[in-house]
Amino acid sequence: MSSKNGARITAGVIGVGAMGKHHARVYNEIRDCELVGIADADPGIAGEVADEYGTDVYDTEELLERADAVSIAVPTPYHYELARRAIDAGTGLLVEKPFVENLENGRELIRRANDAGVTLQVGHIERFNPVTDTLRNVLQGLNVISVSAERLGPPPERTISDSAVTDLMIHDIDIICSVLDTGIASVSATGNANGRHATATIEFEDDTIGRLTASRVTQRKVRKLTITAEESYVIVDYLDQSIEIHRDSVPEFVEDDGDVMYRHESIVENPAVDNGEPLKHELRSFAEAVRDGQDPTVTGEDGLRAVELAQTINQKSFGDEQKTVEVLQD
Repeated sequence: MSSKNGARITAGVIGVGAMGKHHARVYNEIRDCELVGIADADPGIAGEVADEYGTDVYDTEELLERADAVSIAVPTPYHYELARRAIDAGTGLLVEKPFVENLENGRELIRRANDAGVTLQVGHIERFNPVTDTLRNVLQGLNVISVSAERLGPPPERTISDSAVTDLMIHDIDIICSVLDTGIASVSATGNANGRHATATIEFEDDTIGRLTASRVTQRKVRKLTITAEESYVIVDYLDQSIEIHRDSVPEFVEDDGDVMYRHESIVENPAVDNGEPLKHELRSFAEAVRDGQDPTVTGEDGLRAVELAQTINQKSFGDEQKTVEVLQD
């Protein structure tokens, strides 16, 4: 679907809670994009956000009529119904992660969007972190052996029914699957702390090993990815938007006043990373995809793959128990 208004995209946000209000802010800031309205089940919150960004409050149907593109930033159980209504209205949509709860519902949404020629993007924001583009360049030509991801943080202040896997680890599932671009051979996982801490090991078909940890009970916020390759060791920090590449590690024994000590030295490279807010990169990319009628960076198929793997890890970590766990929007 291309824009109804030529080069300028009209955008709206459905759900302006913790994450959705930032979507409204960014749409209001993006050049060649006009925030035409918001919709939310809470009229008070909707009014506050609309006043802050100089836009109007509409019900969902009115907003879908007015906007070329909408972000759907409501709790996951409502994603399917709102996404279906957006597609039926011919409105491009970005659905926050996780894409859907039910895999068959996700497949149906993808089919509907394809049949209608509507742009469907899933909100995996780390794809748009500037370090991710740099990482892709760094990985070219490397023989990767293993990838390890840590996404940790302290207990949040509010309670939502979701696990650390579905809310946090799913980011790293998407990144690892997209950069390795190979099939999955096996998955093992374990979890504790009432769904708030989980670890998973993924063996890929090319023998690469992925190890992921997600936690809501760690008293430090960590967002890191490390890659072991035959040629180098790469450390990615999503918070600092930085990358370190360790190469040519040389061990040696040195003598100091008669004492023999072991020393290990390596060359450390720090490639330049373009800075910028990942959400702004994400929504600008989405608006361009809607305007030009092109495939989005993160497709519905990508989002469905992440959900399917997250559900497998959840099952292996926590079984079938339905838990209420503490989750903070990332």
